[in-house]
Amino acid sequence: MERKEFLKGVGLAGAASLLPFGRLFAGGDNESKPTSCTLIPSETAGPFPLDLTANTYYFRNDVREDRTGAPLTVRLKIIGNSNCEPMNNVRVNIWHCDKDGVYSGYDSAQNPGGSASTKWLRGYQMTDANGEVEFSTIFPGWYAGRICHIHFQVYVSTSYAAVSQLTFDIAQKNALYAAFPSLYTKGDDPMTVAQDNVFSDGVAYQLATLTGDAASGYEAYLEVTVQGTGNSSGTGIGHIEKENAKQFVLGQNFPNPHNGVTSIPFTLVNASAVKFEIYDLMGRRVQELNQGKLSAGDYSVKVDLSAMGLSKGNYVYQIQVENNDGIFRQCKIMTATK
Repeated sequence: MERKEFLKGVGLAGAASLLPFGRLFAGGDNESKPTSCTLIPSETAGPFPLDLTANTYYFRNDVREDRTGAPLTVRLKIIGNSNCEPMNNVRVNIWHCDKDGVYSGYDSAQNPGGSASTKWLRGYQMTDANGEVEFSTIFPGWYAGRICHIHFQVYVSTSYAAVSQLTFDIAQKNALYAAFPSLYTKGDDPMTVAQDNVFSDGVAYQLATLTGDAASGYEAYLEVTVQGTGNSSGTGIGHIEKENAKQFVLGQNFPNPHNGVTSIPFTLVNASAVKFEIYDLMGRRVQELNQGKLSAGDYSVKVDLSAMGLSKGNYVYQIQVENNDGIFRQCKIMTATK
């Protein structure tokens, strides 16, 4: 299957991000169990968004390409507001400017130095069993009229997505700029939260923690609450989900996380040709499991990463079901910890 077909199974790609499997159970210094959860404020997508949905080029955890800047790991944890538990198998998009305040994908007067042909500092991932996604990027700069920020979209289903932005503590951010004067040549970000037209109403739920240093790199972390129920495949049913449900049901692999061997359950409503494809976090297909023509019924596919020559980590598995009604796809994420 060509890369362009990857993640078409849910139109929305089914979801988004992943963090290092090593942290799946070990809560980091930034993490705490919320006693209550409040929906992330809805914000504008800004003047420079791009629709990443149908472009699988952007399915990647490293979005830097050729951009230079202070190394930054962005880690987001997606939580359902109905029970304050993590949501797996949802897609998370991020995009932000480079160290000089320039966005990729645009060459307008509002974005001096930009080019419509560039694609850096944009990408999406699927949340893992811990509800988390992780991106390797650079710390963004700033531009006139806006405080330093990162855009993100949590795409839960074809019927619901949350769009918002995050920012950083001003003193920490400016200290980072000062640590890299040859990179961030504009110096301190002059804007305050009160002056910013997006964050002036408050940043209580959008202020990411910032840890690390110039020697080892930096990490930003934010818990993001969206509509839905945690520990599920999300909330909201759109057209694509309804059409898939007429043909098959794809289950979460079990166990998950697993030690390298797991099973993927699925149910066929109609007789169909079935195959599974496994992708790494950069959108590369690493394995195909062709099941042939199957009758309606319940099935399970065994996955042995070691036998496939694959190391531990997060992988996306996609089912393709083909019959007289058409071709239908859906994907989920699995995590191997040993």
